[in-house]
Amino acid sequence: MQALGRTLTTLAALFLGVDALGKLLQLAPVVAGTAELGYPEGAVLMIGVLEAFCLAAYLVPPTAVLGALLLTGYLGGAIATHMRAGNPLFSHILFPVYVASFVWGGLFLREARLRALLPLRGAR
Repeated sequence: MQALGRTLTTLAALFLGVDALGKLLQLAPVVAGTAELGYPEGAVLMIGVLEAFCLAAYLVPPTAVLGALLLTGYLGGAIATHMRAGNPLFSHILFPVYVASFVWGGLFLREARLRALLPLRGAR
């Protein structure tokens, strides 16, 4: 269970890290894509800083749950943005849900205290 949790966490962290880095470095495709979604080009850096901060909180074990909560809010904003833009459901609108599933699934599988707080029970 621990290995799967670390794998899910790593996949989510890689995606979010690359995304944040693109925003922090102000890469032209990232800036253009963000502008297409209706955000001003000047907002890209701050969005990248916020994403990197949330990711860092998630990756530090004592603040991992707080980081997961912050990332959930961040990803919720991404869902709302894609809905407002009229993007396709499975490839765009639900993609942040997939990432959030990896964030929370990874944390759940590697953090015993979270499993104790939110136990999964079998069918009776």
